[in-house]
Amino acid sequence: MHKKFLSRFYFVPDYDKDYIKDIDKKINIIVRSYKKPIDLKKLKEFRNFCKLNNYQIFLSNNLKVALNLKFDGIYIPSFNKKINFLLNKNTKNLKVIGSAHNIKEIKIKEKQGVDVLFISPLFNIKKSNRFLEVQKFNLLAQITSKKKIALGGINQSNIKKLSLLQVEGFAGISYFQKKTAP
Repeated sequence: MHKKFLSRFYFVPDYDKDYIKDIDKKINIIVRSYKKPIDLKKLKEFRNFCKLNNYQIFLSNNLKVALNLKFDGIYIPSFNKKINFLLNKNTKNLKVIGSAHNIKEIKIKEKQGVDVLFISPLFNIKKSNRFLEVQKFNLLAQITSKKKIALGGINQSNIKKLSLLQVEGFAGISYFQKKTAP
């Protein structure tokens, strides 16, 4: 059995409560929809549903909307390299999380002020043939003092390997869509 993780994050591709209605309330929700414009009305309804059901909710890569809709936090993806991304006086109560794939991106995320760093991809994923595995992941994890989250390719057959990592939790997409999620 794998150790219990304090932090678990589920990336959802749309503002649809069907993605999250059956998952554990302790799982944080990250709304990551890059392919279509933001529908503020639907996003606000989704945020309200999450708040009503005690999910923490983060918005990917849109600080202005995250602040206006009073999200719990912002997720800064690895492709966002703007150092001044959070230059805003209203971000005091906003949790900042972000992802990185290498040393350079880890340093950028630190400069961006992330509180929690997602290091990825841990395991093999469909969109890339490059992944870290346990040893390389732990080497990257030693570079930063930020809280670390494992991301990428986590499934039922490899989740036990997370106990070998220096992490506070894990994140995923397909893992949480299964009924067997912890």
